[in-house]
Amino acid sequence: MPIYEYECPKCGVFEVMQKITDPPLKKCPTCKSRVRKLVSLSSFQLKGSGWYATDYANKGNGRGKGKKQSRKAEPTSSSCSACSGSTSCEIK
Repeated sequence: MPIYEYECPKCGVFEVMQKITDPPLKKCPTCKSRVRKLVSLSSFQLKGSGWYATDYANKGNGRGKGKKQSRKAEPTSSSCSACSGSTSCEIK
């Protein structure tokens, strides 16, 4: 569950653990004054050689230098194997 910060004019800043789907608080749980929801910094950090460095980082300074997998086109035949090689088959 995420922790949200609120500011009460009487009590100051406090934190509340809420579900994401819970509505924001409107009143302070201590003094019942109107509260304001604060936007705070996240403590989320990516360190080391994680998914970003190995899978998504664009190495080099040019554009389009990422690895692209090429698909070879499969040759198509104009004859139908179900009709013994006839080119005028109606099965598609």
